[in-house]
Amino acid sequence: MGVEIKESPVTDAEFEGMKEFVYEYLSASVENEDGGGRMRWYPWHSAEYRFNHILNVVDLAETIAEAEGADEDIARVAALFHDIAKLDADQEVHAEEGARIARKYLETHGEFPESFVEEVCKAVENHSYQGNLSNLPLETRCLIEADLLDKVGANGTALMLLRMGYEARTHMDAAEMVDRVLERGKDASNRVQSETAQDIAHQRLKRVKWFREWLEGEVPEMDSEHTGSPRGQNPRP
Repeated sequence: MGVEIKESPVTDAEFEGMKEFVYEYLSASVENEDGGGRMRWYPWHSAEYRFNHILNVVDLAETIAEAEGADEDIARVAALFHDIAKLDADQEVHAEEGARIARKYLETHGEFPESFVEEVCKAVENHSYQGNLSNLPLETRCLIEADLLDKVGANGTALMLLRMGYEARTHMDAAEMVDRVLERGKDASNRVQSETAQDIAHQRLKRVKWFREWLEGEVPEMDSEHTGSPRGQNPRP
């Protein structure tokens, strides 16, 4: 007689509990910092921003996993834990530390299959992988693609414009900052492999390009430094 396995190893209530744990862990990471911590004055170092990024990645990972035939539970739980250690561990080891935290939580908060725990932790540990995504399990690929895509589009653009203020820049530098989002988006588009992720990247890049053109059209002097056009002239042909 075979062993009966639940269709989904994670109930809605269990997932909500995980979300609460992740947010509380991020908040405690910031509160426990000495002297404000590294880059503490940047908004993306806050628990609120990091948690919002995580939820965005969860949604994207679920969307990609569903369309590509991956295990949605593994993808969404790995996405939820992927940056849990981002605020209290060095960048180089935050993925491994996140996997350790995820394992401890999953092994002590439910009766999840051992294979499920292993796959979630492997995805978290490898989410910073910089090589060819085809070398990875499908669920890990969904997580990495989702993480890349959240830095593209409206969210990435808003963060770059926020950064202008923190770096004492003026709105005249907006084109340069949006161009950084476009470059990041092109890099992400070249890395993602699934058709679903490529479609999302294309849609988001198109919107950023529209915003870039809108800026040029309404602030004609803004781009003169980068195009060589005389001040006061619209640099567009």
